[in-house]
Amino acid sequence: MTGTVVTFYSYKGGVGRSFTLANVAVLLARWGYRVLVVDWDLEAPGLHHYYAPVLPTKPDGGVIDLADDFLAGARSPDAHEVRTELESDGSVALLAAGRQDEAYAGRVQGIDWAELYRRGFAEFLERCRAAWIEAYDFVLIDSRTGISDIGGICTAQLPDRLVVVFTANEQSVQGALDIARRADRARDRLPYDRQPHLVLPILSRLDNRVEYKRAEHWQERCTKIVTPLFRNWLAKSVPEDLMMRHVTLPYISYWSFGEQLPVLEEPTPSADQISFALETVAAVVAQQFDRTDLLADNRDAYVAAARTQDRAYDLDLLVSSPRPMLEPATKLVEGLRALGTRVELSVSSDVGFLDQTSEPARHLCLVVHEEVSRWQATEAERFLRHTLDADGDRQLFCVLTSDTDSARLPGFLRNLRHLFFDIGTGPGRVARKLHALVTGTPPSRADADRATLRDAASALRKVPDELAHRGRGALVEQTVRDMTVALDQGDLALLHDLTTDLGLMSEVRANSTNYTLPDGVRKQISALLGRLDRRVDLFTN
Repeated sequence: MTGTVVTFYSYKGGVGRSFTLANVAVLLARWGYRVLVVDWDLEAPGLHHYYAPVLPTKPDGGVIDLADDFLAGARSPDAHEVRTELESDGSVALLAAGRQDEAYAGRVQGIDWAELYRRGFAEFLERCRAAWIEAYDFVLIDSRTGISDIGGICTAQLPDRLVVVFTANEQSVQGALDIARRADRARDRLPYDRQPHLVLPILSRLDNRVEYKRAEHWQERCTKIVTPLFRNWLAKSVPEDLMMRHVTLPYISYWSFGEQLPVLEEPTPSADQISFALETVAAVVAQQFDRTDLLADNRDAYVAAARTQDRAYDLDLLVSSPRPMLEPATKLVEGLRALGTRVELSVSSDVGFLDQTSEPARHLCLVVHEEVSRWQATEAERFLRHTLDADGDRQLFCVLTSDTDSARLPGFLRNLRHLFFDIGTGPGRVARKLHALVTGTPPSRADADRATLRDAASALRKVPDELAHRGRGALVEQTVRDMTVALDQGDLALLHDLTTDLGLMSEVRANSTNYTLPDGVRKQISALLGRLDRRVDLFTN
């Protein structure tokens, strides 16, 4: 799957275009995406200022060096980007405008874009683009303002999507609409296969805290002007004015000084903070301008979907238990771990839960005794708020004790499929059922897995103390190690094949130089046998 190129454009300067792009890039990286930001505003570059605190070194090259690469006969661009040191699941790399020294202005002014294109620079840019979208999930281009040759490169040739940023005045909003139309016409003339533009209009720096009535007037005015930009991507059920409100960036005076990244200081923003709106914009970009009907219905779920798409969770399951059920819940977790589930226990009243900024587990299981505690209700509601039911990717499970009346559960839990166990009985059966639900393993598959585990244990018990020769002993030792790894990784198909190999190696043949297995190998066999027996017991009890 290739990446997506998104250009951020503004007709006028001073509207917060670079600010928006820089913060959106950080959010995408936080959500696990690989992002390249490209500063194509060559006359007034600024992205390097936003990322200065997290750059390991000042950029030594950039966009203007692409022209030099081309003129030097390069087939593809040199690596001019610098990777930032942001702490995130993904990454942000910066392709700056160029090295900021005394020679920079002269180099920019010396570029003859028309001559470069006459000599085939367009094809070189296509190769650059291909390299970028292979290496990154998103390429965010910061385009210069106004109408220019560079603007045509950034708005017509390179992007898959276009974000136009404007403020509440006629020049800014009309200019944004005009450039989107110009870009479409220029795109139609390109000799490259490009889909029609999808354009996201963003009303920026709207001060609705003091001049509320005037802000409302301009909100409506801007929406009316840019409505045509929504027609080829906004869900029909979503009103344009609602969409515009979701992607309007408020004016917050605190963030108007210098080049700042508020998303780093507001990791869990409230609705009145600018990072809240920036999250929404980043989610629209991450979702490829799609599923806007969900955004209209549940903004938090929409952002969560962007945050968790294709995400590798640290845990498969989080088991939430009230303190009176700590012992059986702990046994449940141990049983799940023995079956290969990545699981942790969350005990009610653990205040660290509320400080989490990300979701640690794909699924949540509530162990309910008598009634759902207020703490568990908070956990469940938080989980559901960040879950897309339509995807079926994340599930909420309920394990009830015999003292729990399911009819008295809250409505959002009452309709779930419930599992049951008594305090006095072992939770092995519940662990197996939960494991099957989490992994999507059907009952017939579970039977086959149990047989594989039993066969593996049987083969290990049949390993003789003496083998035909030292070489065969080394093979047995390696096979036992490989079986342990296969069990760790849950690869039962490989475990089955290795079991067959071990059986053949264990055949005793007459030989005058029999080899005795070392004690270390016997200990490995004993440890693996213990793990296999425990898993078989969980399937049986």
